Amino acid sequence: MARLGIVTVSYNVRELLRQCLASVQESLAGAPESAEVVVVDNASSDGSAEMVRREFPWVRLLANERNAGFAAANNLGLRALGFPGDGGPRYALLLNPDTVVRGAALAELVAFMERTPAAGACGPRLVYGDGSFQHSAFRFPTVTMAFLDFFVPHHRLLDSRLNGRYPRRLYERGLPFAVDHPLGAALMVRSEAAAQVGLLDEQFFMYCEEIDWCRRLKAQGWGIYCVPQAEIVHLGGQSTQQFRADMFIALWRSRYQLFAKHNGRLYRRAVRAVVEAGLAREEGRVRRRAREGRLDQVAAQRMLAAYAEVRALGRALA
Repeated sequence: MARLGIVTVSYNVRELLRQCLASVQESLAGAPESAEVVVVDNASSDGSAEMVRREFPWVRLLANERNAGFAAANNLGLRALGFPGDGGPRYALLLNPDTVVRGAALAELVAFMERTPAAGACGPRLVYGDGSFQHSAFRFPTVTMAFLDFFVPHHRLLDSRLNGRYPRRLYERGLPFAVDHPLGAALMVRSEAAAQVGLLDEQFFMYCEEIDWCRRLKAQGWGIYCVPQAEIVHLGGQSTQQFRADMFIALWRSRYQLFAKHNGRLYRRAVRAVVEAGLAREEGRVRRRAREGRLDQVAAQRMLAAYAEVRALGRALA
C-alpha cells in the first residue's frame, strides 16, 4: 500500500502541469516513500490530458467531460485512490498544477505526519518562482480581513496578523508550527482524519474548500501545521493579474458559502456591511477612471456588473 497519494486537478494549464509532474517524479525518485499520482483533468481544451497520457504513463489520468469544479475534481481523484479507506494511502496530498516540488519536500511532509500522530493536515513552505517569500498558511477569515480586502490604512497591515498572516520568523526558523489552514496549493491530509470529517465539500466550486476542510478537522481536534523544511514553488499570483470578473464573483460566492456554514448571523451581517462599503468605494473608482478615459467602457461595465453580482450574493447568502 502506498503511503502517499497525490491528486492534481488541471484545467487548461498543460505546460504548468508538465513541469509539476516532472518535479513530482524527480522528488519521488529520491524518496523512500512509494506514491500513487492521479491527475483529474477538468475538460481542458489545450491537450493537457493527451500530454499526461503521452509523457507520464505512470500517472493515473481521470479525464472529465466537463469542468466539475476544484473540490469535486479533487474528491474524484481521492476516491480513485481509495482515500480515505483501508485500501488507500495513509496520506493524500492535494497539489496544484502551478507548483514545482523541490528536493525531498514530499518525503519531508510524510515524515512530519508520521512523527506527529495528532496532525490531521499539513502544508509546506511555499515560495514564488524567483525564490522569494510567499505566505503559505493563514488564520481563518475574520471581519477585519474582509475590511483589509478593500480598505488598507497602512500597507504593513496586509502582512500582519490582522490580515491572517503568520510572522515570517516562524518560516525562517525552519520548524513546524501550528496554523489554521495551509494554502490549498499544497495540502496533505491524514486518512484517519478525512474518514472522520469527510472529503471536500463540493458546494465550493472553487476557493475556500481547503478552509472549510481545515475548519472541520480542527473542530474534531486535529492539529494543522506548516512544515517549512518542505519547500514547494507556487507560481500562482506572483504577477499582477488583470481583473477577472468570473474569478472575483466565484471568490465571494465561496466566501459567503463558507460564512453561512461556519459563522453566525451577526458575523455574516458584519462582513456583508464591510463588503458593501468596499464595493461602493470600488464602484466610485471605476466610474471615475472611466470618465477620465483611464479605463475603457467595456472593462468598466464588466467590473460594475461583477460588483453588483457580489452585492446580490451577499444579500442572498449572508
